[in-house]
Amino acid sequence: MFLTRLTLSACLLLAPAAFSQLTTLPPPVELVRTAVENEIKASKDENAHFMFRSTKTTPRGSVTRVYIEAKEATAGMTVAYDGKPLAPEQRRAEEARVDRFIRNPDELRRKHKQEQDDADRSLRIIRAIPDAFLFEYDGEQPASPGVGRLGTSLAVVKFHPNPDYQPPSRVEQVLTGMQGVVLIDPVHKRLASIDGTLFKDVSFGWGILGHLDRGGHFLVQQQDIQDPYWYLSRMTLKFTGKILLIKSLSIESTEVFSDIKLVPPTLTFAEAVEMLKKEEPVVARETARIPAPARSH
Repeated sequence: MFLTRLTLSACLLLAPAAFSQLTTLPPPVELVRTAVENEIKASKDENAHFMFRSTKTTPRGSVTRVYIEAKEATAGMTVAYDGKPLAPEQRRAEEARVDRFIRNPDELRRKHKQEQDDADRSLRIIRAIPDAFLFEYDGEQPASPGVGRLGTSLAVVKFHPNPDYQPPSRVEQVLTGMQGVVLIDPVHKRLASIDGTLFKDVSFGWGILGHLDRGGHFLVQQQDIQDPYWYLSRMTLKFTGKILLIKSLSIESTEVFSDIKLVPPTLTFAEAVEMLKKEEPVVARETARIPAPARSH
């Protein structure tokens, strides 16, 4: 399913002919609504289970993990820190951590519920987009590696808050202070990128109460993996704020997803863990040959 963010400034320089196809597109809100419906539909596809690599970079460094989406929950193992494979004791500890879920069904069920809760909150945000914003076309740009389907053109759609939108809960409240650009594949009706910035302080309610400061930014990108499947390729978050109006909140990370491939939807969590244990040394060696990502500043 969808859904962060490469710098798109270079991609926004469009050739004059790039605007010619806009006359064939529906009103922008209709295109956005159809794309959102397709993302929601894709998120419910029980056959869409993936194995992928994730490298998440923060001011503290980078962590590379491998994940497999199994029937009961997603299995994941850390394989490298700052591009360096785990030491033997670290690998043993990581294997013991994932084995714990196999031995303890209650913990596995709690893990599954947490994943479902996170997915449900994300879907609530995605579902609200067509009503929460006003849209206008701002040209086209070609799809690029990690953004959409290569060889196609993406519609550039600017958005800003709809003054008539009333958030049904604090989860959607964040949308009232956001503006930005969404890239949509107008042929396959899929979201290729959402790039949003907070232009004012906003409250939020992701299970806790707090607020996010003006200037916060997020970028989510996804790419075509294998028709009809799309998957996240990059996510960048940079927010500051308060939790419970007391504790400071600071989020700064970029996560890149790669080596994405389909796995059987019948795969059990235990089977996924065994696959991860076999995959870990391979990915660790490959990661060690790749320069460590630059840290966020």
